Amino acid sequence: MWDYFVALIFGIVEGITEWLPVSSTGHMIILDEFMKLSNSVSPEFYDLYLVVIQLGAIMAVIIVFWWEIWPFGVKRNNHPLSDKGIGRWIMKDKFIMWFKILVACIPAAIVGVLFDDWLDEHLYNFYVVAIALIVFGIAFIVVERIIKDKEPKIKTIGQINWGHAFMIGMFQLLAAIFPGASRSGSTIVGSLGMGIKREAAAKFTFFLAIPVMFGASLLKIVKFKGDVSSNELIILGIGMVTAFVVSLFVIKGLMSFIKKHGFTCFGWYRIVLGIAILVLGMTGVIGK
Repeated sequence: MWDYFVALIFGIVEGITEWLPVSSTGHMIILDEFMKLSNSVSPEFYDLYLVVIQLGAIMAVIIVFWWEIWPFGVKRNNHPLSDKGIGRWIMKDKFIMWFKILVACIPAAIVGVLFDDWLDEHLYNFYVVAIALIVFGIAFIVVERIIKDKEPKIKTIGQINWGHAFMIGMFQLLAAIFPGASRSGSTIVGSLGMGIKREAAAKFTFFLAIPVMFGASLLKIVKFKGDVSSNELIILGIGMVTAFVVSLFVIKGLMSFIKKHGFTCFGWYRIVLGIAILVLGMTGVIGK
């Protein structure tokens, strides 16, 4: 029962930190040091678990934004491919949005497929995570001060062009290379720097997570060579379901929050968390 309770806590942390720009990786590292889920499962399954649990969180995005991402239908179709036939069921604007999202996926997808194991082996440690947390925390504070009194040039996802999409993908690449940078954190801070409105930046980041997380999970599953026990399957199921439920509330809460507030508070939180991880690591509390 303790293992299932720990899986529940991991699911809660994943559901919160996956969408807030604070790095789910950094929180998972600290959480495992104190609750040791990694001692209850095989090392191979633990690596798989940390990625596949995200599928629960991504299902929440699909549910919350279904009518904004589903590209087929007649009733809500303001931009049909054609006035007659099957084309009237195709939402041209939604398909263009998805093609831009796929463009944004390209940089991280290439690096992930080619260097996934190397990155895990050499960069997945508390030093890298802590430094990435601090650096991107500072970036949030600086960018927010720069754009404070400026009117965003790009206010909707539809105004994000192909160049913007590729540049957002390059910022996402930083998160793929450096654990702790935070996928949502790096893409949002990059989007804000390009003049994209906070709500549009957050939504594009959420939608971008759908193919990214499905792809990362598929890659981990394909490369997984160990056996999975029934206990490990239950642990994974608890984590995914919990992450899904928590994500439903966090996504809606974040979208409401950023309509009135900026991301500066998350920047300061990242800096404090990064310093805490460095101190805990240097004193031997974590990373043994």
